[in-house]
Amino acid sequence: MKFLSYWHDTAPAFAGAAQGPVDGHYDVAVIGGGFTGLSAARQLARAGAKVVVLEAEKVGWGASGRNGGHLNNGLAHSYLAAKAELGRERAIALYKAFDDSVDTIEALITEEGINCNFRRAGKVKLASKPQHFEAIARNFEAINAEVDPDTALLSAEDLKQEVGSPFFGAMLSKKSAMMHMGRYVVGLAEVATRHGAMVFESAAVTEHRQAGGRHTLKTSRGSVSADAVLVATGAYTPSVFGYFRRRIIAVGSFIIATRSLTAAEIAATMPGSRTCVTSMNIGNYFRLSPDNRLIFGGRARFSATSDQRSDAKSGAILKASLAAIFPQLANIEIDYCWGGLVDMTKDRFPRAGYQDGVWYAMGYSGHGAQLSTHLGMIMADAILGRPDRNPLKGLEWPAVPGHFGKPWFLPLVGMYYKMLDTIQ
Repeated sequence: MKFLSYWHDTAPAFAGAAQGPVDGHYDVAVIGGGFTGLSAARQLARAGAKVVVLEAEKVGWGASGRNGGHLNNGLAHSYLAAKAELGRERAIALYKAFDDSVDTIEALITEEGINCNFRRAGKVKLASKPQHFEAIARNFEAINAEVDPDTALLSAEDLKQEVGSPFFGAMLSKKSAMMHMGRYVVGLAEVATRHGAMVFESAAVTEHRQAGGRHTLKTSRGSVSADAVLVATGAYTPSVFGYFRRRIIAVGSFIIATRSLTAAEIAATMPGSRTCVTSMNIGNYFRLSPDNRLIFGGRARFSATSDQRSDAKSGAILKASLAAIFPQLANIEIDYCWGGLVDMTKDRFPRAGYQDGVWYAMGYSGHGAQLSTHLGMIMADAILGRPDRNPLKGLEWPAVPGHFGKPWFLPLVGMYYKMLDTIQ
């Protein structure tokens, strides 16, 4: 078993990283070489801006290369809950932003010729308990009537054609998609450099100063200055940006990938070949990879650390969860096990805008694979002075009380959600 991301291990290496010291002056400095930062860099460079991307590790090293490979439309919340909290108008706008995000990725892949196994598969939200199906059905009725007619309610009998495990029904979101995340992020980096952006790897930002309308960024490889800065670092935001560190909660997320399944195993396990998410608070998500592995993830532990030891513990928990859902795969070989950090916000709504002299987009709360490319391009347009399309503009973002970068409270959160899953 390899303790590394399947997406990293099965993607080509990015060969376009800038060499030599980090120096010079740029129109825009983008901090973070994931989906948000690279899509913004591409958009800016296409418009003629001089752009530099500063990535602390390798492009796609963080959440962009450590996720479950889903591009699900819709919200992280139930639509009804979002409408109650945000109001109908913003809830609909945010729901449609996720729809638009999948369209944006599909259009970008087509336009730039990125080979990343993109496929409109559809997503099923699986009811793990009978009362969960009742809630899913109520949510479906509102979604289907008000914002997304490309949805369907599936009975437990319908699900026999989708998943080889008993659930109590599901909601199908037909617009949802999937892709190979590693190939996409490398392709996005290559596209950004082809349009003129400079991408520096191993260039962690250690200092940020702003004076006279100009930013200076010190990195481990030198310093640059820029007229504008976009922070696109999510759960890996450096401590120099304290405003975001007090509002982002870095939560561990863990994933395993099996050996490739046989045709018979696919027919017995994932005949629908869609992206799947269970309805538990501490639930699981899964899909088939391009080479027919079952990629199975979840919040196995709430630890904000990820190393081989913690990944191995989480992998054992996930394998037990996999066996509980798919007993027919209880003894299957696990080829990959990895973990990463998810940039959660207190209310699990993402944020994007302008604060303390810098632009930002983050807080995707486990749903960034689809939204990040779209928001990166929207924030690039805002920097360029184009019409403001930010669906999150004006959404208040209070700091998390007692939180200054290290989420000491995560074990308590985990205990709370486990209790909810027991009683609800």
